[in-house]
Amino acid sequence: MLLDPSYLRDRIRTVSDWPEPGVQFRDITPLLQCPESLRVLVQHFVLRYMHMQVDMVAGIDARGFILGAILAYELNVGFVPIRKKGKLPFTTIAEEYELEYGSACVEMHADACKPGDRVVLIDDLIATGGTMMAGRKLLERLGAIVVEGAAIVDLPELGGSKLLRESGLELFTVVDFSGH
Repeated sequence: MLLDPSYLRDRIRTVSDWPEPGVQFRDITPLLQCPESLRVLVQHFVLRYMHMQVDMVAGIDARGFILGAILAYELNVGFVPIRKKGKLPFTTIAEEYELEYGSACVEMHADACKPGDRVVLIDDLIATGGTMMAGRKLLERLGAIVVEGAAIVDLPELGGSKLLRESGLELFTVVDFSGH
């Protein structure tokens, strides 16, 4: 059973003008602080992926780690952290990308997955799609198959979900903030 997304949307705080003027930041912290809404959110994703063949969950730094690690545990699969540049201690591969307000680079351990691994790639939100696209490229460079990209929040007006879908990535999001 999937829920009415307004239950979760109502627990996401909007912070105006952060990290810079004009940005409406969607903060999932209140959603995570409430045990009931966190459980509902996790169950939402577990129900989505429990019958798919998934070998790993990859979470994008940093909020994607929270949900990604819980989801991997619930699905009884491994977890892969995709981190900001310079945060991983072993040999890494890197991918640069553009954000809605700058550019960045993410890295993953060079042995994080193997060819043929089926991976769900998860983050807290999709804005321009750059972070998720970079994570996907890292996983695919190691031969993994990204079965789906997932996020709590979609900000469709920024074009990321459209870009990701047009690139061939299946995408699942729970809350849509279009027109808000």
